[in-house]
Amino acid sequence: MKTAMVVLLLGSLLQAGCQNKTAPATTSAGGVLFDDFSHASLAEMQQHGWIIRMAAGWPGVEHAGWGEAAFSLHDDPARPGNRLLRMTAQTDGTAAGTRQAQFCHARKYLAGTYAARVRFSDAPVRGPNGDQVVQTFYTISPLERDLDPQYSELDHEYLPNGGWGAPAATLFNTSWETVRLVPWQAFNQHAWRPGSLAGWHVLLIQVGDGKIDYWLDDDHLAQHDGKVYPRVPMSLNFNLWFTREGLLPAGEMRVWEQDIDWVYHASGRTLSTAEVLAEVEALRRAQVRSRDSIAATGLSSPCAM
Repeated sequence: MKTAMVVLLLGSLLQAGCQNKTAPATTSAGGVLFDDFSHASLAEMQQHGWIIRMAAGWPGVEHAGWGEAAFSLHDDPARPGNRLLRMTAQTDGTAAGTRQAQFCHARKYLAGTYAARVRFSDAPVRGPNGDQVVQTFYTISPLERDLDPQYSELDHEYLPNGGWGAPAATLFNTSWETVRLVPWQAFNQHAWRPGSLAGWHVLLIQVGDGKIDYWLDDDHLAQHDGKVYPRVPMSLNFNLWFTREGLLPAGEMRVWEQDIDWVYHASGRTLSTAEVLAEVEALRRAQVRSRDSIAATGLSSPCAM
């Protein structure tokens, strides 16, 4: 959802000069979403409310493909009986030869704690390295129109080959007030953490009391507030995609992977990484593979950005 870091900074500076006149959105406490993706098939996973993106469009390479071929389930070599969900994106440097991956859950998430255990990678599993690829965990509401005043988005985005103004591996954390895609105009607050993050990590976002806090494992990365605080229910998403401006020249196919062990959301509660891990382990000990006790909102989840 971003271009160069200088554009992000412009949005942040504009944001900082504005007084927040919107009351922070809230949601009732108590509901939980948990899924450890130990499903027998993608069809079973979708029966638990997950939507695999099929439609073309933003973000990433224009006219790239999306769809079920980008997903697979695998036994976890480190934990017998556990399974992992794998997203796969590939490109040969052309639109026709590019496939990206995205899946999402229902649009019913607002205040509370979001967490996921994911595996980032710094190199493709096949082909030469160098493409600007984006590995993510985020929440988002639909952008109904340019500079939509109800738009909400919270991002963990890892770029192992740099991009958006960063020369090398960087994790971006961005909270959005609104955006116009063409021509680009962004209003947000952001932070970035340089350095390789190859391997497994717990990504966490705390949303409550008008503030958004981003965590990587036990490290606090950023706190955002004001007009970027989410105003409407969002869907919960993961995607793996290539920036339009950062592809290597057309040629050999390059294949990238991002694995997901589990995802967790506690509605209306602010939990630490340690508390989330304790709740996930308790669910696993009870042999709970999937749980969703968060009330539906009736809002559509287009899973298309």
